[in-house]
Amino acid sequence: MTERRIPGHARSGLKHWVLVAAGCAAVVGGALGATSATGAVTGGQQAADGPVAEPVPTASPLPEADLAKVRLPLECGPFPVTVSLKASALLDGKPVTVAAAHCQADMGTPPDGVFLVGADGAPVPLLPDAEGLTVTELAVRSDGSIRGRARGYSSPDVPRFSPDLQVELVWTRSGGAWTKTETRTPVHGA
Repeated sequence: MTERRIPGHARSGLKHWVLVAAGCAAVVGGALGATSATGAVTGGQQAADGPVAEPVPTASPLPEADLAKVRLPLECGPFPVTVSLKASALLDGKPVTVAAAHCQADMGTPPDGVFLVGADGAPVPLLPDAEGLTVTELAVRSDGSIRGRARGYSSPDVPRFSPDLQVELVWTRSGGAWTKTETRTPVHGA
């Protein structure tokens, strides 16, 4: 019977495992140090006649409405309402939360409605779910505007599983009313 020996380059020793551990620590440390875009409010200049979003110190939690206690005006029948995105800030010194919500369905992606909820808990509709958009980003900016991004459809003939529009949404307030502007861009397939 002959003895089989593993070549030296194929054997793992202490040096090999120290290098593997150091590499893993570098990957985990890099992942823990990375932060995602949170849409946090930063200080900015006040618009001529609009609201100002004030930065909140990082030591204290961002004030937000308890959306579980708010009845969002969506007609969902027997299905519950699900909040898919939210962003909170102080507008004119008052806490507000902007939320994208839809009817929770067993299949498919139902369209979102966007609502502004103040300290009083009364939702102000900014985007009706009847527009058929799926909101993918939402933030309150330092100038007091609300910005969002959504996917949508150019016509009823487009399959619902394949949105063909990217929609940039901006809400600004003037005189107490919110005005929505949007830019629709076709999505080019690969």
